[in-house]
Amino acid sequence: MATLTNQSKFRSSRQHGAVLIVALVMLAVLLLLGTSLASMAWINEKAARNDRDRIVAFQAAQSALADAELDIENSTHSSSRSQIFLPSSPEGFAVGCNAGNTNRYQGLCAQVVGQKPAWQTVELAKIDENSASVEFGRFTGKTMPHGEGPFSIYLPRYVIELIPDNTPGQTSARKFMYRITAIGFGSDAETQVVLQAVYRKI
Repeated sequence: MATLTNQSKFRSSRQHGAVLIVALVMLAVLLLLGTSLASMAWINEKAARNDRDRIVAFQAAQSALADAELDIENSTHSSSRSQIFLPSSPEGFAVGCNAGNTNRYQGLCAQVVGQKPAWQTVELAKIDENSASVEFGRFTGKTMPHGEGPFSIYLPRYVIELIPDNTPGQTSARKFMYRITAIGFGSDAETQVVLQAVYRKI
């Protein structure tokens, strides 16, 4: 009788040991699952934040394109230079782009045959008093919120290149049109979107 009792106690100890191992395995699985879910949630949140920031930068670049078109066409602001954009004249356009915040011709770039276009060489994102790109609103007086919260960290910028107008049927007086290249920023300065448009002055 004593022998049977000892065997029963031995089997019971082995069963309790197996339960403990199973419980530890289940706990490890749950821990790994929880860590994986938390990691996925963090990645999704980061992706959503990046997507939102890219949308902010895209909209800012679009605003810069519109501002450049107004700069060319018919800005009525006191600092307007719209009158210098003549389809028959290259006035103000310089090789390598005009630079400087005090330069009336800032951001105006001439195209050189056989060389890379200015938009591929100019530092669009450069933000200082010697920048070759024009800050949004400088020649139009337009404003937009920026600098904090969900807005662009910096105002968008643009350059304008003079390019030949080879459209069939154009008169000999109309020789040029304009390629605008604009950059917009997200709330993170590293988030940047560049857009481009060709504009023909009416």
